[in-house]
Amino acid sequence: MPVIKSAKKRAKQSEKRRLVNTARKSAIKTAVKRVVEAIELNEVAKARELLKDAEAKLARAKNKGTFHANTVARKIGRLAKRVAAAERPAA
Repeated sequence: MPVIKSAKKRAKQSEKRRLVNTARKSAIKTAVKRVVEAIELNEVAKARELLKDAEAKLARAKNKGTFHANTVARKIGRLAKRVAAAERPAA
């Protein structure tokens, strides 16, 4: 346990941040799963809409420092690629 006042404060801040990051990561995982499910059910229009939501959540996580910028770019790229692949046979 921290003894110094500033260390106590940092410990509290770290715990708050950990909880926020955990919630944010969970929301992102859920958003990505929804996109994948829509693709599997051949609901391309719905998948496109859900992709926008997932991209927004990922971008916010990047800006807040939850994820590294390259990680977010990779996740968005792979997800967009799957949506695009699902659109091709239907078109």
